[in-house]
Amino acid sequence: MSGDIIGIWIGAILTLGIFSFLYKDNPFYKFSEALFVGISAGYWFVVTFWQYFVPKFWDNLSLSFHELVANGRIDYHWIYLVGGFFGVLMLLRLVPKIGWLSRWSLAFIVGTTAGLQFTRYLESNGIRQVVGTIKPLVVGGNLGTSIGNIIIVVGTFTGLIYFFFSKEHKGAFGGAARVGVWFLMINFGAMFGYTVMSRMSLLIGRMDYLFSDWLKLIK
Repeated sequence: MSGDIIGIWIGAILTLGIFSFLYKDNPFYKFSEALFVGISAGYWFVVTFWQYFVPKFWDNLSLSFHELVANGRIDYHWIYLVGGFFGVLMLLRLVPKIGWLSRWSLAFIVGTTAGLQFTRYLESNGIRQVVGTIKPLVVGGNLGTSIGNIIIVVGTFTGLIYFFFSKEHKGAFGGAARVGVWFLMINFGAMFGYTVMSRMSLLIGRMDYLFSDWLKLIK
């Protein structure tokens, strides 16, 4: 039996192990899940080591050490020691008695990430969304675009009205809020459908693997 065939059988057995959860929780499923999580953790550990630790920490500090020994000059690469220090603190989560020190690293990561990403999200999820709704209601010579722009403007306006709780939703105001609810439900339904289809694509891929690669029932 060749290595490829052994790999196909292992993949098929583990896939069936994951699918066995549809019947009930069982040791076969738990083993397959634990194996998947463990292999994934090991894989990403190796990827992180070679893509981040070695080029960003080790190589930069090696350059700094060489510069210090050869020219007696301290360059900016020593700043990577700060990142290494916070990385060590993060690993202290594995030591229960001093695991609280890892919160310093988490606080630093969360704070800097929030600050760095704030402007990007403000532009993409804020300004561009507002700009995308400021459209002409009537586009000469293009009925489809005009209808689309009207739907976007009406949907945005009525959706905002629904979330305006300082005024009771009655009369025309309440009617606009109910229209906003319809737009919100359509949006949520589309998002849910997209999520289901993405999960279905994963299921189809595994079923194709079982019936095509493993059982050879599909050519």
